[in-house]
Amino acid sequence: MQQPPRQPPPPPHAQPGPPGQAQFAADLPPHARERLSSMRQHHFFTSDLSVNEFLLVKEVGFQPLGLVMGSSIFHVGFHPVRGISEELTTLTQALYHARELAMVRMEEEADALGADGIVAVRLTLTIHQWGSNVIEFLALGTAVKNVAGEGTWRANNGKPFQSDLSGQDFWTLLHAGYRPVGMVMGNCVYYVAPQIQGPGSSWGGGGQYHQNMELAGPTQAFYDARELAMERMQAEAEALGAEGIVGVTVDESNHTWGVNVLEFSAIGTAVCPIRADHQIATPQLVLSVNG
Repeated sequence: MQQPPRQPPPPPHAQPGPPGQAQFAADLPPHARERLSSMRQHHFFTSDLSVNEFLLVKEVGFQPLGLVMGSSIFHVGFHPVRGISEELTTLTQALYHARELAMVRMEEEADALGADGIVAVRLTLTIHQWGSNVIEFLALGTAVKNVAGEGTWRANNGKPFQSDLSGQDFWTLLHAGYRPVGMVMGNCVYYVAPQIQGPGSSWGGGGQYHQNMELAGPTQAFYDARELAMERMQAEAEALGAEGIVGVTVDESNHTWGVNVLEFSAIGTAVCPIRADHQIATPQLVLSVNG
């Protein structure tokens, strides 16, 4: 059997432009352009950071510029199932590209504001009712800019960095001598074939055999699917020149494809050192005097 590709084709990234130059992506809607232009002109910002996050981001020298977002509504096509456990590459690529489209549009909004990066990024999925297999990915975060203009904070493609770290984690990361270089991800849509235990039995229920036993086939399928997602996430981080990835989450979703078809996704923030010293101040005990 021919093995599926380990890495899906790269998504259609936006072309990098000069740092800080207000250039709008061709597919940003007019109202987004108007909002971003007004915010930049009047130095007015919006943010989904909490009060504590807002103050901590400012304490490390970054000014919030505005709430930025990107959206992609995608129809996910069909991939035939052959009855064996394997990756469904058509679905893997569709969901990978849909997420990237949303993130690139969010990145373009931040670029239009002259931001150095985006913090506290949230990437959500919604299944709408417009038809079979129609999903929306929404990327939302707060664009920030280094007040002192010191160092190189943007990603190596000249675009603002993206990070799903909270304001508190962003503060801790910088104080520890690291910086985010990008939000990286990998995914894998996998068909998991049932393991037959006996006549009329699958997945260990309803048959003649009820002994405790590992279902080796599904175990291996789940293991391989997660490994593919994590391997692709790691490859993205290495391409950015990162030293490692922090805040990784590995999720499992069924979406709308029916039983035994699952997507595994791995997302985190790639980081690299900005100084040799990676020490932060020792936390101090604080006692409340409130009764």
